[in-house]
Amino acid sequence: MRDAAINLRALPQQRDLIDQAAHLLGKNRSDFMLEAACDKAQSVLLDQVFFNLDEEKFRQFTAMLDAPVQPNSGLERLLAVKAPWASA
Repeated sequence: MRDAAINLRALPQQRDLIDQAAHLLGKNRSDFMLEAACDKAQSVLLDQVFFNLDEEKFRQFTAMLDAPVQPNSGLERLLAVKAPWASA
């Protein structure tokens, strides 16, 4: 049973957008919003993952990090593109 309230305010256009999407999925607004918020929260938390390595795997991992950078033409092209927000 859900017993913790979460309240928020939205613009009418935002509410209507949420309602439209919820309707398409056969959900009510609350269920849709709770599911969407939990999906996003889980994604954020998973981006902060801790991982544990045994001694040998850690040695291999640090060796890869310490190895000289290999040429990467795709990365070079990406870094050569000027950011749209950068001044001219």
